[in-house]
Amino acid sequence: MSGNVTSLFRSTAAHSPSMAALTRESDGGAGPVDFCIPCNPYFPTPAMFDEMAGRLRDIITYYPSGADTITAELCGLLQLPPQCVAMGNGSTELITWIDHLLVRESLAVPVPTFGRWTDQPMETGKRVDMFPLQEAGGFALDLARYAEFVRARGTRAVVICNPNNPDGGYLHKQALVQFMDAMADRDLVVIDESFLEFADAEAEPSVVQEATLRPNVVVLRSLGKNFGLHGIRFGYLVANPALAGRVRAMLPKWNLNSFAEHVVFMLRDHGPEYARSLHQVRRDRLEMASQLSALPGLTVYPSQGNFLFVRLPVGAEGTVVRDRMLTEHRVLVRECGNKIGSSSRFLRLVVRPQVDVRRLVSGLEQVLYGSRRGAAVPEPATGTSYSSGTAAVDRLVSETNGAGMRALAAQPAGPPGLAAAPAAGTGMPLPAAVPVAPAAATVGPMPVPAPQQVPRPAPVPQPAPYPGPVPAPHPAPVHQPAPAPVPQPAPGPYPAPAPAAAAAAPYSVPAGPTPLGVPARGGLTAAQVRGTDGLESVPAAGRPASQGRPDPAGMGRTG
Repeated sequence: MSGNVTSLFRSTAAHSPSMAALTRESDGGAGPVDFCIPCNPYFPTPAMFDEMAGRLRDIITYYPSGADTITAELCGLLQLPPQCVAMGNGSTELITWIDHLLVRESLAVPVPTFGRWTDQPMETGKRVDMFPLQEAGGFALDLARYAEFVRARGTRAVVICNPNNPDGGYLHKQALVQFMDAMADRDLVVIDESFLEFADAEAEPSVVQEATLRPNVVVLRSLGKNFGLHGIRFGYLVANPALAGRVRAMLPKWNLNSFAEHVVFMLRDHGPEYARSLHQVRRDRLEMASQLSALPGLTVYPSQGNFLFVRLPVGAEGTVVRDRMLTEHRVLVRECGNKIGSSSRFLRLVVRPQVDVRRLVSGLEQVLYGSRRGAAVPEPATGTSYSSGTAAVDRLVSETNGAGMRALAAQPAGPPGLAAAPAAGTGMPLPAAVPVAPAAATVGPMPVPAPQQVPRPAPVPQPAPYPGPVPAPHPAPVHQPAPAPVPQPAPGPYPAPAPAAAAAAPYSVPAGPTPLGVPARGGLTAAQVRGTDGLESVPAAGRPASQGRPDPAGMGRTG
């Protein structure tokens, strides 16, 4: 692998170079061991690959069947009514159509999360209300506070990823159903279950059946991640027939390729192999978490996905670790500095077989500690320091919370409840989750009862001490302690929807999709987030003008 990896990461709009690009860079050798792209390593089986290879000529020569035929076969396996399902060329295609067809003016999303949920609506000028997940609380999503946040902002569409990407945080089905009912007065509620097949927290975790019975709920599911076939690009959504039909009517006749058709029709004969592959990934996740948590100063967060979110030891920088792991050990890791709400102190590591995990752990030991195994202090090293996310982007989005540039300019100094301060150890400004008074918050005339919340395990204890706060990169530095861990609320029902509150701020349905780059009600456009006006580049703070500002949301193959 070439020692100059900077160009590989700068030449892609995604968070990492493609495996094809990395393989070409290796001068004809194999690509690196991939801990970046969240893919099932045990499926398809070698016998299934042999079968596909034997039929390669027919698969790539002829047109596939129409999407209706492929969808009907998939629905037979899933025991879902075909009129409630729309299949797409990957979940990204479906997210794009959800944004164009079903999101009117604003969308709420917890961050950090999959980048397309923040970037896609900003590209069409929607307002994106970002609810920061607190590092001090293990990045757990508090559904009660999220519901308060949505109502306080007047957000019309709501997204939850379960499990969340990149931290693997999980919400139990009962809590999600209660949240969906509490959001019955919103235009849309999206539950992204792209990684749910890897969860083992409960026997029946999906809310797809509940989505078919509700007027405003869409569930998004992935197939490429579960089946280990990202290159095929296929996924599906489940909703009531009216919502699913609106999306299905906009999709091209042959939006699914022949490989997707072939795999879907193979599944009927390979269900046991698929079930065993998921079981093995779950076992590997436990073992991999145990091995990583033994590294001094490395924090491993609990996950229900096929990946683990880790915080590097004090003093380590993600781009340095990423570059050295790739050049010195031929291991590709996902540095998360480009995820809004995260920083370069975090990596997302895909669950892989134990032989690969041993290689990963050995490489991390050498990169982080050198020959001093127990030091927990990284060796001095020079990396590219290139990450497509910056503190400046996080600060901009945090202070406006998606309200747009004009809101930033109009803010007085030190606004209550939104004074940004760096999260301890990350250098990233982190605002209060919701700017409400510490007394009991209300939604309409009634106090907000605490919902049922499933406790989430605390992160694995780290041997190294947690660093104290550092000055925020603002004029007149503000020293503020890291937020205290969010207490678990007592069980209780969700508040009923507040029709009066919704009626107080009517929204008109636009005639069509918001034009590209045109903000809706002061929304933050993608060009503004990237530090441009859409016409010419504006250099990022502390970065040469020639670099411009890369995509902050990690567009591309995965988030």
